[in-house]
Amino acid sequence: MRKKITLIFVLSSLTIFIISCNNDKDNTKEISKEGSVESVITVNHLSDSLDLVETTYKIWSKNVMVNTFVHTDTIPSLGTTTDRDDDGNPTGMPYPKDYEVFITVK
Repeated sequence: MRKKITLIFVLSSLTIFIISCNNDKDNTKEISKEGSVESVITVNHLSDSLDLVETTYKIWSKNVMVNTFVHTDTIPSLGTTTDRDDDGNPTGMPYPKDYEVFITVK
């Protein structure tokens, strides 16, 4: 009897774990405007050597946007890249490389 209960518990736990492991990105469709800081980060290509990082902060309180801050800065460009086929041959025109943006929330 004890083995049966343990087996049911293990199978139930495993099932819940598998269901909860979802590979979809956690994309927010709508933010809470009751009290939050909304951040938008964009990177635009200025020239062959410079990119522009723009960070916009929107402060929400009680469903009212109480303030907006915009911070801009220039950063070095990453250069250009081209798409390649399976044999390594270029398949199109060169285009600017994009920065990856990572955000840490504490």
